[in-house]
Amino acid sequence: MDIKFDRCKKLFGEDFSKLQNAKILVLGVGGVGGVLVDCLARSGVGHITVVDDDTFDETNRNRQLYSESVGDKKVEVFAKKYECIEPIFQRVTKEWVGKFDFSKYDIVVDAIDDISAKVQVALKCHNRLISSMGSAKRVDPLMIEVKDIWKTYGDKLAKKFRYELKKAGFKGKFDVVFSPEEPRCEEMGSFMAVTGSFGLTLCSLVVKRLLV
Repeated sequence: MDIKFDRCKKLFGEDFSKLQNAKILVLGVGGVGGVLVDCLARSGVGHITVVDDDTFDETNRNRQLYSESVGDKKVEVFAKKYECIEPIFQRVTKEWVGKFDFSKYDIVVDAIDDISAKVQVALKCHNRLISSMGSAKRVDPLMIEVKDIWKTYGDKLAKKFRYELKKAGFKGKFDVVFSPEEPRCEEMGSFMAVTGSFGLTLCSLVVKRLLV
């Protein structure tokens, strides 16, 4: 008997089938998105499509799961780890988002940095979107918050995102994970206690939304 999800089934009861039947799209599998995908797969989500055009390199090893596979495509490494994962090796750009069909996914998670692409994702599927803001330069995971995009504060990426959404005429709303912690450095320093906690928080949001 397959007991790998036994404890998830005990926790979620009959609702566990909602996870098994779910289709989730994750854009970006870096320090945040990679932990999110790992958590979703271990929680029993039945189908996860991951989109990223990056390969693992040495600089990823301080925070990214499976980054020991230096030189390998990130999406393919995750697909080899979990049979529930469908990999798409593709850069997430505004143009690609404009052409991609999001309709078959229950939830879309944006874990990318490209603002123009993030805005396009929000314009296309904000009603099923959860988005990650900046996780770099921070050291305190206890400062992570979840709010409507319009209620975020203390995060430069979120500020830029809000500005570009307004320019695009966007009037909807969606949840984001962010931290108002003041950046500790100017360069793109990162700490897995924070990036990983962003990913785990996103996973929790996805699961809770599926269980409703």
